[in-house]
Amino acid sequence: MLNSRELVLASNNPHKALEFSRLFPGFRILLPAEAGIDFYYEESGHSFLENSMGKARHLFNQIHRPVIADDSGLCVSALNGEPGLHSARYGAIDGRKQLTPEQRIDYLLARMARHDNRESYFVCCLVLMVAAERFFVSQETVHGELTLSPRGEGGFGYDPIFNLPDQGKTMAEMEDREKDLISHRGRAAKKLLKLISRD
Repeated sequence: MLNSRELVLASNNPHKALEFSRLFPGFRILLPAEAGIDFYYEESGHSFLENSMGKARHLFNQIHRPVIADDSGLCVSALNGEPGLHSARYGAIDGRKQLTPEQRIDYLLARMARHDNRESYFVCCLVLMVAAERFFVSQETVHGELTLSPRGEGGFGYDPIFNLPDQGKTMAEMEDREKDLISHRGRAAKKLLKLISRD
């Protein structure tokens, strides 16, 4: 088991920090700024694992204490896996400001206008790094389909247009606790907690 009950999250996203606080009960999740770190990492990897590992190692080298990183994305079958690794930057043109979450959703739905196949899935890769050469990795997915328009007020990112047929709801229509049980990040977190509990 980890000696530290405090993890610094390799992200500047407060929504993600809130989600991680739920997913890792008993741990205090800090954003880099709360730990006195100015964090930035350019996601240039060719896989979710590369990006997640890169973020974790970059932050660990700055702070030298346990850190947790994730790289997540939405993959759409009809678009050959787009937006995938570029989910957070989807639709942005080189040299221009990134789109807002709402603008990214509009852009994706416009790209899907001619496609009947709405199959898609979320991927989440988590890396918990406790030493330079000691880390734990968990990667999970959740499959669903894109809606024709946003539904729900919860979640963030692409949650309003990601429908889970078995649930009859989008991610954004679920309560946090309900979402955490079946989401890609919830599944990856559960596996990671099992790994560190055996350590």
